[in-house]
Amino acid sequence: MTEWLVLSIAMAAACAVVLSIVVVNHRWVRRRVGDDDDTTQTPDVLDYMVMMIGVIYAIVLGLAIAGVWEARSAAQDTVRQEAQTLHEITERVQVYPPAVREKITGDVDAYVSYVVHKEWPHMAEHEALSPRGTQLFDKLRTDAASYAPRTDLEGQVYQPLMDDIAAADDARGARGQNAGATMPGVVWFGLIAGAVVTVGLIFLLQIRRTFRELLLAGFFSVLIAFLLFLIWDFDAPYGRGISATSGPFLDLFPGIFPGIGS
Repeated sequence: MTEWLVLSIAMAAACAVVLSIVVVNHRWVRRRVGDDDDTTQTPDVLDYMVMMIGVIYAIVLGLAIAGVWEARSAAQDTVRQEAQTLHEITERVQVYPPAVREKITGDVDAYVSYVVHKEWPHMAEHEALSPRGTQLFDKLRTDAASYAPRTDLEGQVYQPLMDDIAAADDARGARGQNAGATMPGVVWFGLIAGAVVTVGLIFLLQIRRTFRELLLAGFFSVLIAFLLFLIWDFDAPYGRGISATSGPFLDLFPGIFPGIGS
């Protein structure tokens, strides 16, 4: 049984139970008090229900916006961590012989250049890391691990260097996990259904055609649409307008991108 089927059954059952209780209770009250009972003094629950629906939907919208914004911030922190770790690698290998140093820094530069120019669009389109980026990173790891330190200073740098490569690999993996949408489909179903119900309450309250009421109804509908668009835009941390950027790579490797990172 899929989660959508379970959700549909649960919603239908809840609705059926509530409506059954209302109908049974209404018949029971009518039998006890009679048809001549004055119901004008009975509190109207319509306003209360409308208010509660609006409050609940506002809470759900707020939680959704906070969730996607947190995911976007985490994605940007992951990019910053990866770029900073790669930059640290280029600094640590300065104690290595020139040929080894140039080989490892060249691997880092090739990887960073590919990430910014090729892998970033690939993530936005496919919501996953590219195989070529993985190959370039594996080459960096292999070249760094294959060098045998010849001095005490090189030996002291070797293990921290490998730790930095492992940290960069971990950040790269986290970037790949964050490349896709963060909001489950069932949450989107709730957001859209809640928007329809909330905006539909305008018609339930029998809004009139005065300029003030029409203006408020229009603003209310625009606000709901804007908030849903904001959630949708934040939902893909690397793929849409307000998304995580490759700025940390540009800032820490200005030599690869002259005129951009400065």
